[in-house]
Amino acid sequence: MPVINYLTTCIFDHGALAQLPKVLKGLGVERAFIVTDAGIKAAGLLTQVEDALGAPPAGVFAETVPNPTEAQTKQATEAYKASGADGIIALGGGSSMDHAKAIGLMATHDEPLETYGALVGGAKKIGKIPPLVAIPTTAGTGSEVSVGAVVILENGRKETIVSPNLIPATAICDPDLTLGLPAGLTAATGMDAVTHCIESVLSPQVNPPAEGIGYDGATRAVGNDWLRRAVKDGSDKDARWHMMMASYEGALAFVKGLGGVHALSHAAGRLHDKRLHHGTLNAIFLPHLLRENEGAAPEKYERLRFAIGIGPGADLADAIHKLNEDIGIPTTLSAIGLEASDGPGVVDYALKDLAHFGNAKKLEQGDYERIYEAAL
Repeated sequence: MPVINYLTTCIFDHGALAQLPKVLKGLGVERAFIVTDAGIKAAGLLTQVEDALGAPPAGVFAETVPNPTEAQTKQATEAYKASGADGIIALGGGSSMDHAKAIGLMATHDEPLETYGALVGGAKKIGKIPPLVAIPTTAGTGSEVSVGAVVILENGRKETIVSPNLIPATAICDPDLTLGLPAGLTAATGMDAVTHCIESVLSPQVNPPAEGIGYDGATRAVGNDWLRRAVKDGSDKDARWHMMMASYEGALAFVKGLGGVHALSHAAGRLHDKRLHHGTLNAIFLPHLLRENEGAAPEKYERLRFAIGIGPGADLADAIHKLNEDIGIPTTLSAIGLEASDGPGVVDYALKDLAHFGNAKKLEQGDYERIYEAAL
């Protein structure tokens, strides 16, 4: 029997950052600890947030790595505790937001992170974390309104940790913070949002509200061409608004589940020495999974064709492949540094990933091997 929940408060518009002091006061936060990364700091966005606060934060951790790690989370948690903070501000893309969730979890819970993993039933162990305000600076992951955090554990697994208690207390979505985002990062994060929308629609779980939001996000990003416009002109404020909304919608939708694209992307993303971008991986894998899943949900495929603006019966996978080409996404895994020798490990971890179990149809080891080889 479906159980349907929806999610958290979001302040969404150009200039929304100005609401930060009011939001923190409403949450009872007097000493906020900011979690971000070096790129955000260098771009001046950290300074904008500090200025909006009107007073110095309790502390700042600005070294978050792409694909955050348990080892770094331990380090940042100690800094959080030492600062005397009573709440967290996550500033950045999905890595900073997931890292902030993990810091909040470690600061208030005693067991190793691996015990909170979704596949081992860890959600039931997760209680309240410190008040968390998420401020995205990319339009892709939607982590500002999601129930999950993805962290590379010390055992090598890229673990998905899921709990309603990890949803930020408030999201501040200010599209102005994405105006300086380079075209390549705009494309990669935008395809992350597109993948969230499409995979959540195709997930066999029953959640019509989430599914409807997924269709709208796909229409907004692809059918209405806002992704191409944002990549072409990063100063297009309308395009930035609509892509941040598509990202937000993608995360609202994926409470319904994800699928094989994310299983493979999580598995490849755990290869820390490769430094692969999650959105780029999603973009490359998505056409291949759309071909693999053809026939599993024909009515949904037809509605997705309509949503992204292609004709009845058109090849959905080809349309996504063309979109990748148009916005400058590499079309093969080899182009971003993956090799055939990486395949067995990627396939092995994909089969164990939470998203694997939400695919439109059941996938076996041989299916993933074929998909990886085709994508290579």
